Amino acid sequence: MEKVRAHVIVEGRVQGVYFRAHTQEMAYLLSLKGWVKNRRDGRVEALFEGEKAKVDEMIQWCHRGPSEAKVTNVRVTWEDVEGEFDDFSVTY
Repeated sequence: MEKVRAHVIVEGRVQGVYFRAHTQEMAYLLSLKGWVKNRRDGRVEALFEGEKAKVDEMIQWCHRGPSEAKVTNVRVTWEDVEGEFDDFSVTY
């Protein structure tokens, strides 16, 4: 299975709607590693590592987000896998 790494920025109404908590839950379900955090500019930033199909599924979920969110844009930058994460965490 091919491993990939995606650096993702999610725009819209994505803070104050439990986006990070839901992202962490979804990442656990997909066995992804990395992190998610709120940015000062109102966006959410995340880094996902794992099997390509599962990272792709996570990115598709980011386009929807939790029901309270209103996602307007998702930016994805593909990076080299570094494998430095043991789990998926919410960072501050």
